[in-house]
Amino acid sequence: MKYWLIGLLLCLGCEEKQTSNLFSYGKEVGTVSKKLEEASGLVASRANPDYFWTHNDSGNPAQIYLINNRAEIVMTCNLANSKNRDWEDITIGQGPEPGKSYLYVGDIGDNEARHPYKIIYRFIEPTRNEDNLTITEFETFAIQLSDGVRDTEAMMIDPLTNDFFILSKREDSIRLYQLPNPWSVGDTLHAELKSTLPFSRVVAADISADGSEVLVKNYDQIYYWKRSGSLSIPELLQTEGTILNYNPEPQGESIAWQLNGNGFYTLSETVKNHKGRLLYYNRK
Repeated sequence: MKYWLIGLLLCLGCEEKQTSNLFSYGKEVGTVSKKLEEASGLVASRANPDYFWTHNDSGNPAQIYLINNRAEIVMTCNLANSKNRDWEDITIGQGPEPGKSYLYVGDIGDNEARHPYKIIYRFIEPTRNEDNLTITEFETFAIQLSDGVRDTEAMMIDPLTNDFFILSKREDSIRLYQLPNPWSVGDTLHAELKSTLPFSRVVAADISADGSEVLVKNYDQIYYWKRSGSLSIPELLQTEGTILNYNPEPQGESIAWQLNGNGFYTLSETVKNHKGRLLYYNRK
């Protein structure tokens, strides 16, 4: 191949990989303990400012953990009589009781695309008042995707509308599904396909507490959108996203906005000799 052609292809590759400097590269602020070696999900707590909720994925106990901004576990919550089939994400939003924040735990993973239903557990967000807590009061919802069975690992709630979104993982162009709230207990909920996005392997997503900014993460990159006017989330994600600075992680499957919007965090699993890390990305 001619040298000028090689140079041209390299330049084109550089343009495709160009990132924005809206946020710094990630700074390691903590590493996970043995209890969190398969961390897969992260969201900023509303009831416990400066803390975050997280959990492990498939095959682990049905537990969520409250961690500080150094990835240290400060409270463990057990979901009574429940199973962690494949918990892949956690998000936060409104619920039946006004003025309360609710956690939504997503048993939504499906590597082999064989489970007809996604399971969502919803309960009032606990406040930190003890080291261990068993949650006995929660609601369980079964969700079907409108176009069949798919693997999913990312979900988020729009704080402006309380609409709930799930993103698929393995398609060349991943799919965005929407469920309006409120939900009826006992009914199978149907998540409507709203759009596709031109990338793959999505593992995490989050919307800022004020509803104005969206992050979507796959294994290789973080995509960012800023909402203006009255755009819905599906409309916003049809516009071109900005690629942010990102420190690659061996198995990074979690992302969450800081509650005040000054930055965001990613959390990774422990892989071989690489401990899972909590990284902070500061807004410039």
